[in-house]
Amino acid sequence: MAREEVKTDLWVAEQLKEHQIPFSPQGSDVKEIAAALASASKRGTGNAGYPEYVAVVNDFVLVIEDKADTEKHCKLTDTGLFDTSVKAVTDYAVNGAFFYAKHIAQNSSFKKVFAIGVSGNAKHHRITPIYVDDREGYMELEPIESFTMFSQMNIYEYYLRNVLKEETDTEKTTAQILKDATELHEYLRTYGTLKDQDKPLVVSGILLALDEIEFGGFNVASLTGDQTPGMRDGDKLINAIKGRLTRSNVGPEVKKDKLLAEFSIISNSFRLNEINATLGKTPLRFFTEFLYDRVFKNIKYQKTSEDFIGRFYGEFMSYSGGDGQTLGIVLTPAHICDLMCDLVNVQSNDCVFDPTCGTGGFLIAAMHRMLESADSDTQRKTIKKQQLHGFELQSNMFAIACTNMILRRDGNSNLECCDFLAKNPAQVQLKGATVGLMNPPYSQGTKADPSQYELSFVEHLLDSLTTGARCAVIVPQSSMTGKTKDEQKFKESILKHHTLEGVITCNTDTFYGVGTNPVIAVFTAHEPHPAVKVCKFIDFRDDGYEVRAHVGLVEGDSAKDKKQHLIDVWYGRTEAPSKFCVESTAQVDDEWLHSFYYFNDEIPTEADFEKAVGDYLSFEFSMVMQNREYLFTGGEPHVED
Repeated sequence: MAREEVKTDLWVAEQLKEHQIPFSPQGSDVKEIAAALASASKRGTGNAGYPEYVAVVNDFVLVIEDKADTEKHCKLTDTGLFDTSVKAVTDYAVNGAFFYAKHIAQNSSFKKVFAIGVSGNAKHHRITPIYVDDREGYMELEPIESFTMFSQMNIYEYYLRNVLKEETDTEKTTAQILKDATELHEYLRTYGTLKDQDKPLVVSGILLALDEIEFGGFNVASLTGDQTPGMRDGDKLINAIKGRLTRSNVGPEVKKDKLLAEFSIISNSFRLNEINATLGKTPLRFFTEFLYDRVFKNIKYQKTSEDFIGRFYGEFMSYSGGDGQTLGIVLTPAHICDLMCDLVNVQSNDCVFDPTCGTGGFLIAAMHRMLESADSDTQRKTIKKQQLHGFELQSNMFAIACTNMILRRDGNSNLECCDFLAKNPAQVQLKGATVGLMNPPYSQGTKADPSQYELSFVEHLLDSLTTGARCAVIVPQSSMTGKTKDEQKFKESILKHHTLEGVITCNTDTFYGVGTNPVIAVFTAHEPHPAVKVCKFIDFRDDGYEVRAHVGLVEGDSAKDKKQHLIDVWYGRTEAPSKFCVESTAQVDDEWLHSFYYFNDEIPTEADFEKAVGDYLSFEFSMVMQNREYLFTGGEPHVED
C-alpha cells in the first residue's frame, strides 16, 4: 500500500504543477503556517504534524491530504459530521485535511482555508474540498475533478460562487445582457413594427454607426428627426455605416454593397424615421441611445469570446416564436465555441475556417485565443487580416457576422456570403486553413437531397482543409449513428480520406429549447483513418451548465472544473474511467458515440459486494415464500391440485 500511496502523492503533485499552484510538501514554506503546524500532531501530542501538501494562493490556503484507497476517502459520525477522532484523521483523507486546515485557521492569521481530501489514482479518484474557518466551522463543497478552480486565476471566483454564494461578474453581465435583450425586443416591436429578420439587422447597423464615433464620423446628437430627404436619422446612420465599412477596408465593392443592402431598412423605413409622439424622438434615435448606453460599450471593449450580437439575435428569435430552426440555424453557445477551440488547440499561427459561420461565434472565439498567444502587434494584425475566414449562406446572418468581426477590429473580415456546398473544395483549400470549426445546418438532409445531411457538410469541410488540419464540428447525435444508407456512405468516405480522433457527447440542453442532442466530433484532415487507430469517445453530458428559469443555459459552479477534466483526458494528461471516456478503434458500421462503446470497468467496492449479496438473498427469500424454490434447486415447479 505504501507504494500506492506514493503514486497518489505524485499524481496530486502533478495536478498542482499543471495548474501552476505553488505548494510545499510535508509542511509549509510560510513561517506563520509552519509555526501553526508545529503543534498539529494528529494524535494530539502537541508535536508537529504535516499534511501531504500546503499551498498558498493569493490570500487562500490549501491543505491537501491523500490516500491511495478510495475506501479511505472520508469518515462521518452517526450524526453526519466529520469524524475528528484520532483514527479517523489518521486513516481518512478528508478527515486529515480538515484536521490540519482547522488547526491553521485557528492558529494563524490565514482565515480562508480549504481542506482538500484526495483518494485513488489518476483513473479512479475522488477529490472533496471543504471550506474551513476558525469561527463558522466548515462548509462541505461539491466534489471536483481537478484543481483548476484553485489556480490563481480562478480561486476567487470559486470562493465567490461556492462559499459566499454570490453572483460573479460574468453571471451579472449575462443576466444584464438577457434583460437588455428583452427590453430592446419590446422596444423594437412597439416603436419600430419590425419583422423578426430585420430586428438584428437594425441592431447591427446601429452598432457599426456607433463605432464611427471615435473617428468623428458619427454623433448620437445628430439624430434630430430631420425629415429632409437625405438628412433623416436613417440616412445619417447609413452614412456612418458606409464610413465604417470603408474604414475597415471591407471589399470588394460587391461585398460592401451586399452589406449596405441588408442595412437599407434603416433608411427606408418611414416608421423608424418619423418622430414618435410617445418618445419625443425617432425610434432610431431611441434605439441608438439604448444601444450606446447598454450594449455598444460592452461589445467594443469586450475581451472574451462572448458573441453579444449572437446572444441578442437568439433572444429576438426566441421571443418571436422560433430560433431559426425553420432555416436549420442553431446558434452555437460561446462556451462550446471556446471548448472546440481547445479541442483542436488553436494557435496564433493557425488559419481558421468556418464554412457556416452564422453570427461569427467560432471565428471570434478563435481570434481571441490566437491574439492572446501572439508575440507582437504585427502578428496580431496579420491574424485579423489573413487568418480568419468564413462563409455564410443567409445574407442577414452574413451581415451580422461581418458586424461582429468589424466591431472587434477585424477590419478586413474575410467573410463571404455564399453556398459552401457549391464551392470546389480544392479552391477553398487554397485559403490554407489549418483549423476547421463548424456548426452546420441541422435536419435539412433527405433521401431526395442527401447533400444536405450534416455529414455531407463535415466531409466537404475536411476536403477543404490543408493536409493535417484539425477539425471540430458540432452536429446532432444521430449523425454519428449513420441511420441512412447515404449517411453510412459519408462515414465510409470520411474514414477513407480523413482520421476520426474522437466524439464527445454534449449536454442535452446545450441548444436549450431547440430539442437537439449534440455531439462534438474531432478529425484530422487528409490522413486516412488507420484500422488500428484508437479514438476517444467521451460522455460529457454533465458539463456543469444548467438551465435556470427566465435565463436559459448558464455556467454552473462546477463548469470550469469539468471542462478542465475533459481537456486533461482529451490530451492524455489524466486517465478516466470508462463511464466518462472509452478508448476504442472505430468502424464505419459503429455508432460513433460513447454509449455504443461503453463498458463498466470500475472495481466493485466492499459495499457494492454486500449490496449485491443482500439483493440476491432478498430475491431468494421472496421466491421461496412464493413456493418457487425450484428456481434454486433445479426441481420442477410445484403444481397445486
